[in-house]
Amino acid sequence: MANIDERNVLKNIFNYFLLILLAVVILVPFFIGIWTSFLPTADILKGNYFSTNISLTNYIDAFTNTPILRYLGNTIVVATITMFAHLLFCSMSAYAFVFLDFKYKKFFFALFMITMMLPSEAAIIPNFQTVKALGLLDHYSAMIVPSLTSAFGTFMLRQSFMQTPKELKEAADIEGLNHFQIFWKVVLPYNRISLITLGAYSFLGARNSYLWPILVTFSNNSRVIQNGLKQLQSEETFNNWGMIQASAAIIVIPTILVLFIGQHYFKSGLNEGAVK
Repeated sequence: MANIDERNVLKNIFNYFLLILLAVVILVPFFIGIWTSFLPTADILKGNYFSTNISLTNYIDAFTNTPILRYLGNTIVVATITMFAHLLFCSMSAYAFVFLDFKYKKFFFALFMITMMLPSEAAIIPNFQTVKALGLLDHYSAMIVPSLTSAFGTFMLRQSFMQTPKELKEAADIEGLNHFQIFWKVVLPYNRISLITLGAYSFLGARNSYLWPILVTFSNNSRVIQNGLKQLQSEETFNNWGMIQASAAIIVIPTILVLFIGQHYFKSGLNEGAVK
């Protein structure tokens, strides 16, 4: 019995050591980037990362000398609209595939799954021709309209909706609720953890998009943060590496907020589920 306890202790020590090591590998570059964002460019170029000449100058220059706030605002608008569109359309289609009976339902769902097998690059040319014909280039719509829904989101919510107890649906039918009321008052509240997960996934996916926005935006009026930072780095006058690091640190803020908020609600949902 003592040998078993010793083995468990050694196993736990090894597991914690491995987790700490992985955390260090992941977090050290992040903290180095944050630290260098406070250093003068001269110290960064010299490799003097332990300099004590720290200040907020780089952040002030990033806000005053670059359109970083415009890029960040564009990104938040595009990512937020895309997120809510995914939550609305994916939840509606998932509800239809689970709770509605119609002809060729399995066939249409198979078509959804087939679209997941196609790489996103395969749709770039037809999507570009479509938004160009609609006159949406260099506008928010060019980045939002092709991403209003997601086959993956529909699949994910369908799997979640299928776990909804049949008793809830039967009780709603007895109460005389229509499909919209069941969808809004029963299905969505019961599956809010999956909705929060999809929302965070959709927001971060839209925020991290690079290839499509760079093809359909040409000015700072609609350019998102990923392309905006690259644009700033490519300018000859933008050789202030301290300001580059500060700009990179600024664009991480929305991602961190989404992750923390999503984690908070995810834990709250798990606790409520455990109580039930």
